[in-house]
Amino acid sequence: MRTITKLIFTCLVMVVLPVNAAGLPDFKSLVKESSPAVVNISTVQKSNSTRGMNPFSGPNGEEIPEIFRHFFRMPEGGQGERPKRRTPQSLGSGFIISEDGYLLTNHHVIADADKVIVRLSDRRELEAEVIGSDERSDVALLKIDAEDLPTVKVGKSAKLEVGEWVLAIGSPFGFDHSVTAGIVSAKERALANETYVPFIQTDVAINPGNSGGPLFNLDGEVIGINSQIYTRSGGFMGLSFAIPIDVAMNVADQLKSHGFVTRGWLGVIIQEVNRDLAESFGLEKPAGALVAKVLPDSPALSGGLQEGDIILRFEGREVIRSSDLPHFVGRVKPGKKAKVDIVRGGKSKTLRVEIGTLPGKEALAKADYGQPQESRENSLEIQVSELDQKRKEKWQVSAGVVVKRVMQGPGAEAGLMVGDVITMLNGEQIDSVTQFNAVVADLPIGKSVPMRIVRRGSPMFIPLKISN
Repeated sequence: MRTITKLIFTCLVMVVLPVNAAGLPDFKSLVKESSPAVVNISTVQKSNSTRGMNPFSGPNGEEIPEIFRHFFRMPEGGQGERPKRRTPQSLGSGFIISEDGYLLTNHHVIADADKVIVRLSDRRELEAEVIGSDERSDVALLKIDAEDLPTVKVGKSAKLEVGEWVLAIGSPFGFDHSVTAGIVSAKERALANETYVPFIQTDVAINPGNSGGPLFNLDGEVIGINSQIYTRSGGFMGLSFAIPIDVAMNVADQLKSHGFVTRGWLGVIIQEVNRDLAESFGLEKPAGALVAKVLPDSPALSGGLQEGDIILRFEGREVIRSSDLPHFVGRVKPGKKAKVDIVRGGKSKTLRVEIGTLPGKEALAKADYGQPQESRENSLEIQVSELDQKRKEKWQVSAGVVVKRVMQGPGAEAGLMVGDVITMLNGEQIDSVTQFNAVVADLPIGKSVPMRIVRRGSPMFIPLKISN
């Protein structure tokens, strides 16, 4: 019996192993064909001070182990000598997109560089010209003086599916043409301070030096530019993010043609719709982008958008999260009339808004609370006061009341803080303390309603519920 069991197990192993092996991707041909078009990028930036610099310093200031030190270029003058003038070098990656020498990398790889050096796969080193660099998308277009160069095949990131195998080639810590592989973990990820890029999330091992390198699909096509990692240690922790190649090529085309990038602009400040806000606005589920503020002289104002509107679709694309909207708008050519589907006061409405050109970053004044002119109590257990004209102008609000004190009660439970300016409650604009108290008196019991506030210069909606 034991012999029969052993025989059955052996047969199962012989049958199962080839199936598993056949299911794994073979990257050999992909790497062989694509590697020649991947380059190493180093930048030189002049510095007059070497204070605190360690010649063997690695990422985050950690000392490079001695076994690895010969892979890194050292400043002239010996190990223990601090030169009076040093030219630090940062390492990154890039890839060639045309035979005549155009290549892509990250903006942060070449930012503030006095010189950019590209090292090709055949070990040639050429100085590159920066054709253009776009900080918002973290994409830079470079040009080297060479011909008949190997190039990558550019794919379509829009066709990428979650779960697909992907592969990265780059120079982590200066180790040229290192290959790592993984799968697509998610698409259209929004990261802090990266409003206009719907990142591709993968579990491909990415480390310092991989920045700017290509992310390939199994067809050998570039579908992304490796850009960021999520880390607490400075090294890879299982989360890496790539700029979709569709976004990058659009930026590259504009940089090549004009030297700068134009993006569509709506002119609203938005926030996420959570469960409580969805309930307060009468939505079945959290969805869309809630308009917290319509900027003056903006396309949104001209197109009829109002504070409190919830944008559910833009140009036919569903806005699932508020972070979807900026890169939807950014892709639209300025001057085009875009279809915007909203919910206002519980009713669906469609607007046509002529998209403008994205200006510089909007500057919002910081709050200066000062002394309230008048203070009253209300059933929310908060004290509010009137706003004078000077404060209205400073805080960029046309009307409202300022919170002077928050006691235990519905206001505190909603998250109100001293200094908040209440501009709208349950769909009604707030003009005075008297009117505010009247609106509060008419609020339904046990039902969540939206309240718009301005906190330290930032507008937002919060859900408010009076339990009894």
